[in-house]
Amino acid sequence: MIARLSPNSELDSCSFATRRANLCSAGVGGTIVRFAMLRRAHTRFLFVLLILALFVPLRAKASSQSELAYGPLPVFELHSGFWVNLHHTLYHQARLRKDAASPDKTGKTPGPALKTPAETKPAYTAAEQKAWDDAVSYYAANLAAKDLLFSSELVELKNQLSDFEDCDELTGKTKKFCDAGLPPKLAQALEAAAPVYRAHLWPDHDRANRRWILRVAPLVIEQGVGLSERLADIYETHWPRQKIRVDVAAYANLAGAYTTLDPQRVTIASLDSRNQDAEALEVLFHEASHGIAEPVQDAIIRECRQRDKAIPRDLWHALIFYTTGEVIRPVLASSDATAAGKLDLRSAASTSESSSTTTFGSSATSSRENTRSTSAAGYTPYALREGLYERGWKNYLDVLQRFWQPYLDGRATFSDAIARMVSSL
Repeated sequence: MIARLSPNSELDSCSFATRRANLCSAGVGGTIVRFAMLRRAHTRFLFVLLILALFVPLRAKASSQSELAYGPLPVFELHSGFWVNLHHTLYHQARLRKDAASPDKTGKTPGPALKTPAETKPAYTAAEQKAWDDAVSYYAANLAAKDLLFSSELVELKNQLSDFEDCDELTGKTKKFCDAGLPPKLAQALEAAAPVYRAHLWPDHDRANRRWILRVAPLVIEQGVGLSERLADIYETHWPRQKIRVDVAAYANLAGAYTTLDPQRVTIASLDSRNQDAEALEVLFHEASHGIAEPVQDAIIRECRQRDKAIPRDLWHALIFYTTGEVIRPVLASSDATAAGKLDLRSAASTSESSSTTTFGSSATSSRENTRSTSAAGYTPYALREGLYERGWKNYLDVLQRFWQPYLDGRATFSDAIARMVSSL
């Protein structure tokens, strides 16, 4: 599952960092691709240049592509940073090595499975092979057993590497401002592996990241502001003032994407089959929702305590999956809206209301029928597509359709929807 983190929080009582500010007054950071809210006359020229940019010679520094200077996307900053990609690639290979050394004999898969294609092993020289193997060994011994999402050490490391994406070193030997302050052995492992990665894997990884950005950018340009406003309204909060940084990497965690907070940053795997094409927009906004959904978590906890009931595990997360899918669905199901960007997302609730047959107290049968109609509308939301409700959330889909969907449709209040969900479990 896609999850979120406040590094010092516990798994069963995650709290969200709520940002209350205006929507589009963010400062611009160092982005790998900067798109502007362009007039339609310039859109075709923009994307022709972007396609050509996929095939120009690649450099290690993330600033190479930002030289195109198209201006910022709304809502997000999309990055393809060298060091973040190297870090996740080493972590990925270290995990593969550890798994091969101690396979799970039970054959069980309690969590999500990695959905990225196997890479052909590069033709390393003997010196390159040793440098790469040493770096993977360091990761296997020191970092691979830790979780990218829940380890504060790995969260801090990821953020540091993101901040130094325009540097070609991490120790400040030639450029003092490129001293990332990493532990010496870790910095040595990364810098030793960097030339090998740059020569053999980074060109393909960076190209895959750019392609992913190229595909999702038009949707963000056309729908980003409307989606962010709609989701913020649902959660009775505001979208973050600062644009949300998204690090696009060849690999992420087993879920294919994860979000860390304080500061809020999203990491998405460009090679993961779950994150491709139109579905990438839902993954992007699902991850971003982790930073604004604190009112949901608080309301569920408050209602459970008032009723002296146990807090349902991951109900808040299932709700975020469901909400993002239902908000995104009419956007992606309408090719005209996707192309022209004219769908009024604030009226999407009325669209859902007209197509929904569920009401308070409706049966599980009608809920399942609504699930089928959701899929038939032209886009299947992530949680349904990936079978998340079958992995311990079997009761949540029915509850969300019966009690949360009327709130999305404007036929119930936020408080009543939460109260009815908690009461029914």
